Amino acid sequence: MAGRPKRGDGGEWTRQAVIYNMFVRSTCAFDHDQDGKLGLPTNDDGFREVGTFLKAIALLPYIRRLGANTIHLLPITEIGHDGHKGTLGSPYATKNPYKLDETLSEPGLAVGAEAEFGAFVEAAHRLGMRIVVEFVFRTASKDSDWIPEHPEWFYWIREEIPDRDPSSTDETRYGSPMFSEDELCHIIGAVKHKRFDLLTAPHESYRSMFTHAPKPGKITIEGSRLIGTLEDGAHVRIPGGFADWPPNDTQPPWGDVTYLRLYDHPEFNYMSYNTVRMYDVRLARREHAHHPLWEKIGGIIPYFQRTFGIDGVMIDMGHALPSELRSAVVQETRSLDPDFAFWDENFSVTQESREEGYNAVIGYCWTDHHHVQKFRKLLQRCGQEGFPIPFFATPESHNTPRAAARRGGVTYARAASFLDGFMPAIPFIHSGVELGESYPINTGLDFTREELELLPSEQLPLFSEYAYDWLRKEQFPDWIRRIMALRNELADVVTDFHPMSFRLLDAGNSPIIAYLRISSDASRYILAVTNFDFSGTQSGTLQLGIQSAILRELLSGRKFQVRNGKLELQLAPGECLLLAR
Repeated sequence: MAGRPKRGDGGEWTRQAVIYNMFVRSTCAFDHDQDGKLGLPTNDDGFREVGTFLKAIALLPYIRRLGANTIHLLPITEIGHDGHKGTLGSPYATKNPYKLDETLSEPGLAVGAEAEFGAFVEAAHRLGMRIVVEFVFRTASKDSDWIPEHPEWFYWIREEIPDRDPSSTDETRYGSPMFSEDELCHIIGAVKHKRFDLLTAPHESYRSMFTHAPKPGKITIEGSRLIGTLEDGAHVRIPGGFADWPPNDTQPPWGDVTYLRLYDHPEFNYMSYNTVRMYDVRLARREHAHHPLWEKIGGIIPYFQRTFGIDGVMIDMGHALPSELRSAVVQETRSLDPDFAFWDENFSVTQESREEGYNAVIGYCWTDHHHVQKFRKLLQRCGQEGFPIPFFATPESHNTPRAAARRGGVTYARAASFLDGFMPAIPFIHSGVELGESYPINTGLDFTREELELLPSEQLPLFSEYAYDWLRKEQFPDWIRRIMALRNELADVVTDFHPMSFRLLDAGNSPIIAYLRISSDASRYILAVTNFDFSGTQSGTLQLGIQSAILRELLSGRKFQVRNGKLELQLAPGECLLLAR
């Protein structure tokens, strides 16, 4: 494809990526007829007002001008209906991973989602941008297209068993398996020491809810729900999923998705942490693998490579897939494209992800960013030991509060974007951050109980129609554009991930964050400084280790004098300086 340099480096181009994260349905939504709402499924003129690939194509020049060279798309495949949330459903409730969500195409164009997406990828490539698509491999919607033909790939429970209310502890109703405090302590200890031969099974009352799968041809549709009939006449249904780790995770159950049954073993005929993630050693054996299911999963990425020419994938909870399956997926994919990138939706930044074939992980920058001391510790690690695999530098994601909703508002969002631009990490621009958007896409991470009560899932953009305010007065795309242009100019220094290229400085004043980027031959120094006090001016003195010099501030052109190895600064609330020698 035009605009994509080929190196055959196994996706290591990721280190030079500047990512723009797009949820097409919201990022590209627009009230075409200006009636104050997004018409569903279309407006009176026949246009979709939620985002489509056609509108995404129109947005590409804007994204390129921001300085992004890579676009990460949240899932774009067909969405299920059983238990779906909001008005449009979750993109993570995959009905068929080989089909695209038709609501992402314009009906008036009449070419279909596949043609529009193919055009989107081609247009991005011609602008010199790569496309990375997120996929979900461990779960599927409860009305997945695979169920009627392959019911054995799924877990089943008796139809008459009611679902448990999230606040209930009634173990006669279906919900995530419950464990005592002693059992939890044992489980967490066993996993910590990788003793997957000592994992505690759920209680018998929970395991007994599950049945074997009905035969193909014995499944009917009742509304949006699939119901199976066993040979004894009993009716069974697909149970919803839940957060699998830790076993006492407080997330509400996932009523729109279920776990795929990756292994087949009569003693593990249930969904729990030890069958869908921390696989018991008796279960995770080659002879128990559902090989036809694994082959079906393994063919998804190659299909998108051959059909659309995508450049990489983000695998949702990829680290929780069986290692043999994960390795087969990586090997097959890179045999088709040696440049293909794999990103792991993993907050831990460990050597293990590197060994599994990933080029980057999400990491935990987003959770530490707005806490000065935590963020300073993260930066300190960058210069002391470094990280075994690149992570995303970002103050927010589609699962977290918006940066502009944090303390300091848009001023904080601007300052965070500045610091992220020059870290030894991968800048990750979550769409809408540059507009000062404060309304979250989803409430999956880092929200208080009070915030969750004010943000019911059916009103969130991940599940229902929503459009950004592109005319917001506090937007700052020009700021992002300038930062990324400077990053590009200084790429030889700032894209060096070695710890020797980075040094955290102490300004003697906790709200001021400052770090040095140093070229490999020590001939160039770049100093990034930000006042993380968003309400008051702060003064500080930096010890630079150079006796005297004049530093030029690259954003404004001002000059600063270093005297006796010291640089004295006074910074306005949220003020950012990028100085170079």
